[in-house]
Amino acid sequence: MLEASHLECQRGDRRLFAGVDFRLDAGEMLFLQGKNGSGKTTLLRMICGLSHPVSGEIRWKGESIHALGETFREELCYLGHLNAIKEELTPLENLSASAKLAGEALNEDEALDALEVVGLLGREDLACKYLSQGQKRRVALSRLVQEKRALWVLDEPFVALDVAAVSWLAGLIGAHLQRGGLAVLTTHQTVDIPAGAIRELKLS
Repeated sequence: MLEASHLECQRGDRRLFAGVDFRLDAGEMLFLQGKNGSGKTTLLRMICGLSHPVSGEIRWKGESIHALGETFREELCYLGHLNAIKEELTPLENLSASAKLAGEALNEDEALDALEVVGLLGREDLACKYLSQGQKRRVALSRLVQEKRALWVLDEPFVALDVAAVSWLAGLIGAHLQRGGLAVLTTHQTVDIPAGAIRELKLS
């Protein structure tokens, strides 16, 4: 269970948001909306423990995420707006490196299977700098194929994807929720995610 209460954020002299409350239980998704500059990415970073609110608290299973520390991070998968891949590495090398940094076991066959799922088989040994923006996004998203962490926090995951890839990713998120996972995401696109409870939070 993920819960936030009375969150407030300021950037310089400007208050981005205040009084933000939400709660997610197993199998639920929070769809975060708002104009550019409203604080969506900042709120996602707060949920991940990467930024601190001026006031308020975020709790995971009833305990403060900051008190939980690494225990919370072990159940979190964060995919930011940027792809966070190294251009000089191949898709296979990027995926293997991401798994290693996350402390997850991923052998080459599993990595190749994930790249096949996202449509990059045949390009697994090509440096990412030669890939299109959509293909680079798929490299980043390949991390989710075998991801079993309970909480997914996704910042604009559908950006640069074609219609088929959007449908595939929506299905992947839906399957995660159906397994009892939780998700928080932002997107400017209208996407049909096959899930149960989808909650909305609009920052203004």
